[in-house]
Amino acid sequence: MEKKIMLGNQAIARGAYEAGVKVSSAYPGTPSTEVSEYLVKYEGVYAEWAPNEKVATEVAVGASMSGVRAMCAMKHVGVNVAADPLYSVSYVGANGGLVMIAADDPGLYSSQNEQDTRRVARAACVPVIEPSDSEEARYFTKRAFEISEEYDTPVIVRTTTRLAHSQGLVNLEERVEPEDKPYERNPAKFVMMPGNAKGRHLVVEARTNRLIEDACTIDINKVTYNDTKIGVITSGIPYQYVKEVLPNASILKLGLVNPLPKKLIEEFASKVETLYIVEELEPVIEEQVKSWGIKCIGKEIFTIQGEYSANMLRKAILGETVEADDAAAVPMRPPILCPGCPHRATFSVLKKLKIHASGDIGCYTLGAVAPLNVVDTTLCMGASISMLHGMEKAKGSEYVKNWVAVIGDSTFMHTGVNSLMNMAYNKATGTVIILDNSTTGMTGHQDNPATGKTLSGETTLAIDLVKICEAMNIKHVTVVDPYDLEKFEEVVKTEVAREELSVIIAQSPCALLKEYVPAGKCYVDPEKCRKCGKCLIAGCPAIKKDKETGKAIIDDTMCNGCGLCMKNCPFEAISLKKRGE
Repeated sequence: MEKKIMLGNQAIARGAYEAGVKVSSAYPGTPSTEVSEYLVKYEGVYAEWAPNEKVATEVAVGASMSGVRAMCAMKHVGVNVAADPLYSVSYVGANGGLVMIAADDPGLYSSQNEQDTRRVARAACVPVIEPSDSEEARYFTKRAFEISEEYDTPVIVRTTTRLAHSQGLVNLEERVEPEDKPYERNPAKFVMMPGNAKGRHLVVEARTNRLIEDACTIDINKVTYNDTKIGVITSGIPYQYVKEVLPNASILKLGLVNPLPKKLIEEFASKVETLYIVEELEPVIEEQVKSWGIKCIGKEIFTIQGEYSANMLRKAILGETVEADDAAAVPMRPPILCPGCPHRATFSVLKKLKIHASGDIGCYTLGAVAPLNVVDTTLCMGASISMLHGMEKAKGSEYVKNWVAVIGDSTFMHTGVNSLMNMAYNKATGTVIILDNSTTGMTGHQDNPATGKTLSGETTLAIDLVKICEAMNIKHVTVVDPYDLEKFEEVVKTEVAREELSVIIAQSPCALLKEYVPAGKCYVDPEKCRKCGKCLIAGCPAIKKDKETGKAIIDDTMCNGCGLCMKNCPFEAISLKKRGE
């Protein structure tokens, strides 16, 4: 058997491939993104980027219904977007195996909340499998397809950032090619109108009860009895910390975390003196165990917030405090827009005009922090436009004359289109700025419907942002390069003053795209520099003040030659050295 070191996300993709998955649809969202990027490399698998998670789920459901194994992938907040089809497909079930990869983010490394997908799954009555290392990520993904078909249900494979982006040894196996299941017309099962759904709800309850019984003997739930003074129920990555801190404890390691194996848990609890439940985020397991009258220790000593660690468990369970090493004392580096990022030019103009921005999810969320301090709100994908509309309807058109909504091209495709449609339909007068940098930047430069390329890199139809806006009968749609500061400022002033809805498309490519060719490098003439600091206002990390002279200096290893600092310098102390000069 061949072995290979793989990221958790890479191992999930491998498991899906080995299981014979034929169709996969996803929306990129850290920490789930790499699953699709690895999966698309395998022959025999069709993998795509969808405009959003709802669409991705529906694509997978359609493929499953036709009789093949299918999956969708997303981060935890993407599960919210997919909730509509998810709750209903729980009633419908699966024909070919149907799996959703849902990546939670304990510690908020790249998300706006710490919600726990297990809560959603319990409400939707969907089984959840949770691996604890890369090899389990591969194997559990394969088992998820088998369980899906055996129990006629969608299955969620829940991961976390730590699992998704850590590496482990994986055993590679051959791909299986299950025969396509025949499609048979069955409106009572597939058409979720009230009369049919009532009957399917009974099926879901019976399926859940069957899973509860079978979970007591399923191979992915494992009991290890050692010293019975301490017993631990755990799952996922926390299992690794438990093994490190309590190597001699008895452990019930759950691979299937919803529904829970009640009889197995009762038996395990009866054989240990003190029972701990170690789970990151919400007390999903703990609450159920306590509701059965089983005495256990959980969130009264463990936190609900953030990631767990071995040292945290040592302190909580053993009362041992471990001194942090020097590396742990290194100050955090706050995130910042990259050198040459076009969003910096956009926000520089908005800041100069003292305009507030209703923000959205993307790199441009960093416009909320110093020194730009322009973005005032960030809620969820597409909300910038809807919230601006709400402000106007609450306070009147004059109130939003010094506000704009900002949204990226990918996020606009995701859910911004509907929000803009709402503004057009309901006679809004606000201004929306689409920050078109030709990529989905925050998650690692994935393509989207506006870029003209698919997940596999093939050329496809590119959605025209201007034509979409014009199709909504929005009369004022302006495309402008944000680095043309004078023109961009003029356009913003004109559009926010209108008594009609308007859209500005700030169009300039992300500086990290492979196709992007920097104009050159900027440099400072120290003889002309007057230490005014205006070149620093935009917050480019490539420029700083010299500690000795107080004059500006530019790190040419970081500079992308965007020229923003040069245009902001009132003394012409900064020049551009073009490529090849």
